Amino acid sequence: MNYPDIRHRLHELAEPSGAEVFTQQFIINTLSGFEPTHIHVFQNSLNLLAVYDFGPGGSTILIRGDFDAVRVPETLDLPYASRTPGVSHKCGHDGHTTILLGLAEQLHLHPLPKGRVLLFFQAAEETGEGAGKLLETGILEKYRPSKVYALHNIPGAPLGAVVCKEGSFTCSVISCDIELHGRTAHAAEPLKAVSPYPAAKAIADRLLAMNRYDMGQDDFRLLTLVEFRIGEPAYGVAAGHGVLRFTIRAKDDELLQQTRAEVERIAEEETRTAEGLSSDIAWKEYFAASNNHKDAVNSIKTAAETCQLEYMEKEVPFSWGEDFGLLTQHYDGALFGLGSGEDQPPLHHQLFDFPDELVPVGVKLFKTLLERGE
Repeated sequence: MNYPDIRHRLHELAEPSGAEVFTQQFIINTLSGFEPTHIHVFQNSLNLLAVYDFGPGGSTILIRGDFDAVRVPETLDLPYASRTPGVSHKCGHDGHTTILLGLAEQLHLHPLPKGRVLLFFQAAEETGEGAGKLLETGILEKYRPSKVYALHNIPGAPLGAVVCKEGSFTCSVISCDIELHGRTAHAAEPLKAVSPYPAAKAIADRLLAMNRYDMGQDDFRLLTLVEFRIGEPAYGVAAGHGVLRFTIRAKDDELLQQTRAEVERIAEEETRTAEGLSSDIAWKEYFAASNNHKDAVNSIKTAAETCQLEYMEKEVPFSWGEDFGLLTQHYDGALFGLGSGEDQPPLHHQLFDFPDELVPVGVKLFKTLLERGE
């Protein structure tokens, strides 16, 4: 398999979460040549699960690769530039999926002596939906993987370096829309309106005051205001509606849920300050913390040493969320990083492009993990 050709084709196809139709078909077509025992497709999502069954005995291990793109325009002048306006692979999922396809090829050419491998090609990782959709099907209850693994490329880390840690590797993250409903009036008579502004400002100030920025502390949490909007661009109307949008992250799920409850309490308290004002909250895009199991981390470290790759122990979790965390809430396993270069632009940056030379490194590392049966 020509890794760059596959990665570049995936890069061209770039489709956003929940709409990866052509990408899914390309994966199926490519996978078919590597003769998995079975390819599961699902009615509730565009996820794929390829099963390689090598006979009784041994472990059942799941390895995930995601394939959705992000809503960032392609600005690089690449011969394989994204063909989807406003969408491109600026998180490296094209590379992650190429690694998983390369692993499928290796399992086809060099079968394991026993056990079973599940290759989870995940759609809708960026919106925190894909892992949950797989769990909803119940198919993992049938296969009961003993370990689950995934990698994510890490810009800023040396190319090919393995980055990992026990416990929380990525934060728990959730987003919310807080809508405030008052009453409009003529702009010449604003006192006849019920303005959401005082409550909106108070809510925003109180939520931002909850931030604890030291990732080294257990109480780390970050509430980021991503939108504050009152009214509409209608100059004759005094505003009667407002919306606040926040992303909220914490080192673990327990603190995230506590913070969520505090947000709801504060919004309710501040809404009561104005007669005729009401509010509602919509919670969106939940990412569970990726909790890395000690045994899985040890296996990753040993595989890195076997592959003669630099191993870097991370002291604190990454502040971003990863949908793979939901799987580690149900099964022992680990998410680890694979350095994509010290000069690589950050994830979701318009200049980011996954390095082709990282693909064989990821394939070899995963194959080594599987050969250890861990």
